[in-house]
Amino acid sequence: MGLEVESRSSDSPYIERVWRSTSHEVDRMTSVATTTWDLVFWEHRGQVSASIQGPESKAGFAPVPEDATFFGIVFSPGTSMPHLPISLLVDGSAEIPQVTRRSFWLKGSTWHRPGYDDAEAFVRRLVREEVLVSDPLVTAVLDGASPQVSERTVQRRFVTATGLTQGAIRQIARAREAAVLIQEGVPAHEVVHRLGYFDQPHLARSLTRFIGRTATQLSAQDPVEPLSLLYKPDRAYLAA
Repeated sequence: MGLEVESRSSDSPYIERVWRSTSHEVDRMTSVATTTWDLVFWEHRGQVSASIQGPESKAGFAPVPEDATFFGIVFSPGTSMPHLPISLLVDGSAEIPQVTRRSFWLKGSTWHRPGYDDAEAFVRRLVREEVLVSDPLVTAVLDGASPQVSERTVQRRFVTATGLTQGAIRQIARAREAAVLIQEGVPAHEVVHRLGYFDQPHLARSLTRFIGRTATQLSAQDPVEPLSLLYKPDRAYLAA
């Protein structure tokens, strides 16, 4: 019942996560805030579709087609497609045209449709063809480096490359890590201490805004409806 989700990390600096899922007897999910964007393919009743799902600045609800299969590549913060400004996709999406089981259309060309096990090879080709780029300043700052440019320049580069401000990225990343810790059984007061929240009400407001759940709901063994992909970041900067 619900969503069955499998995901893995990647050794590609352009990829945050690779995932796939199937849906059964569920018509919607809680979509948690995310600093990243996805290229998603899905099949439902013989129809194959694809879209680019932009970053999400807050939690919300998303419809889920019943008995569908999904595959997605989550791209690292700072990675973008210059021909499709990510700032225009925040809390939104862009449909990919001419999708079949074997191919799809992107930036004026037909591309072989990737799968769960060959996502890295597909992304390497995107980079070679200059369809996909990464802003090294954004990556360095998220990794904790001190930029040698003005704060105004940093903020402009962040919004261009991620669609979000640096502060929003850190807030969302912290809320996501807090949610994972609570699901793992860590008490809320300990999460407050570990992640630098002011107090438990501060944590509660963050969870409600970015995850769409309270700490009690996250601890429940039988949630009312499924959450979108939620994982503990492999890269340290997401917890910064």
